[in-house]
Amino acid sequence: MYLKMQPRPVVILMAEDNPTDVMLTREALASAKLLYTLHVVEDGIEVMEFLRQQGKYAEAPRPDIILLDLNMPRRNGLEVLAGLKADANLKNIPVIVLTTSNSDEDVAKAYENHANYYIRKPVDFDGFTQVVQSVQDFWFLIVTLPMRSEH
Repeated sequence: MYLKMQPRPVVILMAEDNPTDVMLTREALASAKLLYTLHVVEDGIEVMEFLRQQGKYAEAPRPDIILLDLNMPRRNGLEVLAGLKADANLKNIPVIVLTTSNSDEDVAKAYENHANYYIRKPVDFDGFTQVVQSVQDFWFLIVTLPMRSEH
């Protein structure tokens, strides 16, 4: 008899200050056909503290993927993206920019700072759920993510 080993949970870090978007993401992921843990931080300073395991995030796991909003307090998403992609210990973590910004300049800057994808958030529930489901299907069922090294 062949027993398939249960894969390790995918660790997702979501940087989002809008509670409604967090709730919608949780609901969309709830139907996932994979094991995952979702960690949410509300601003750009907390993103970097989480990733560097500082302060209250001293025991934080290294995420397999980051969902990054651009419009966050204290440090915006573009600043966070530039900082983490400049950090040798963090630069290999895939980053999906998931934002309401329609600015062509934001799109260009996100890709200049090595975002893996830039997705504009739909404004309606069904569209948002579809986007999260598409992200989930592509990044967790099709793509092979790098091995997570605990630091």
